[in-house]
Amino acid sequence: MTTPCQFQLNHQPVDMADCDPTESLLRWLKRRRLTGTKEGCADGDCGACTVALLQTESDGNTRFTAVNSCLLPLGSLPGREVLTVEALQQPGAPLHPVQQALVDHAGSQCGYCTPGFVMSLFAGYYAGELGTTAIEGNLCRCTGYRPIRDAAAALARQPVADDAFALRLRLPVTSTAGALDGYHSPLTLADAIALKQQFPDAVWIAGATDLGVELSHGRRRAATYIALDRIAELQQLELNQGHVRIGAALPLSQLETRLAGLFPALDQMLPWFAARQVRNRATLGGNLGTASPIGDLLPVLLALDAVVHLRGPRGERDIAIADYFLGYRKTARADDELIAAVTLPRPPPPSSTTRQLSAAYKVAKRQTDDISIVAAAFAVQIDAAGQVRQARLAYGGVAAIPCRAVGVEDFLRGRTLDAATMETAQALLQAAFTPLSDHRAGAHYRRSLCASLFAKFVATELTGAAA
Repeated sequence: MTTPCQFQLNHQPVDMADCDPTESLLRWLKRRRLTGTKEGCADGDCGACTVALLQTESDGNTRFTAVNSCLLPLGSLPGREVLTVEALQQPGAPLHPVQQALVDHAGSQCGYCTPGFVMSLFAGYYAGELGTTAIEGNLCRCTGYRPIRDAAAALARQPVADDAFALRLRLPVTSTAGALDGYHSPLTLADAIALKQQFPDAVWIAGATDLGVELSHGRRRAATYIALDRIAELQQLELNQGHVRIGAALPLSQLETRLAGLFPALDQMLPWFAARQVRNRATLGGNLGTASPIGDLLPVLLALDAVVHLRGPRGERDIAIADYFLGYRKTARADDELIAAVTLPRPPPPSSTTRQLSAAYKVAKRQTDDISIVAAAFAVQIDAAGQVRQARLAYGGVAAIPCRAVGVEDFLRGRTLDAATMETAQALLQAAFTPLSDHRAGAHYRRSLCASLFAKFVATELTGAAA
């Protein structure tokens, strides 16, 4: 049993009294000479630092979750349990099945990335998730992925060992409030809001996948942090007849599985959002809270006509996503408010009179684990005559805020998406925004993408719907 000033590391309690809450778990492990966890990038891109976090998720299941230790502040750990690769091997005992599979299939060469692959496969092994997503957040620079994938496939064919790790998953995981030198982890919304009133300069923190990069590199943003990742109310997912309400702190990896097939644009963007380890911690609330103009999910929310639910000392209020972004990283959310949830209207069922088409696209130098050059999401409703009844064309990376091409939407309404309409629409889209040129891409290229991505959407989605 842990206390608020302890966490469990490899089945042993660790006193955290002298810990810096903003130090990454990775750096702390290195100082403790637990060198199995490697540092590759310290940005959450390579997976060499993967560890397993034991937690009970909002669906009630207890899992080992693969996370990047480089992005995990020590302040998020009081009362929690962490396993590093050292936990898998005991003196005199045989190798863990995951380790043995990598040995049998020659899945390790230099060995630097191997512990990260082991821990990702370890989490997938006990969760019954050993497809390609289990290791998609891990980079290998010398062996090649085929033997590693062979090891994962062999593991998938084996029954899961009924060992001490499987037994631990059958025991309850108790969530406790934690506080460590200015890093607070409340359990309720009321407590979180009260803490913000007590510490008005405190920074909200959810999965720490964005802020964690800064902390990982020693850039401390504030003296006080209020973490929202233990508040059960913020991790609820409600599927109603007309809409879906998504808790702001629900990890994106759960959205992938629990909303699969419901929102095509969301399905298409989530795999490109970042590595699996990042999606195991990242949240919609975090993406909205940072309000980055290149946040991958923000164009999707704009295209799907989301509503943002805010909570603060003055109560609750709802903001339409179209009114949420005010300027560069400036939103309608007051500083003492937090994002509680996001509501998405459910797409109407297919009928003989209308068709609802939606899709999302991301263009980047490296498709996963990279910042978008342009991200786009489209939602178009077409009637039986082939005319556009409604259109929402949303983009990221082309302005100071994620935004819609409202003028082009107005032009499309009431028209068929024929060659003449598309030619004009593409010209309007190229003129709709004034993006910047930077080291990722030039302004002209970004404007061209605005037009070509919509043309791709029409060519693929409209043709597929007609078929």
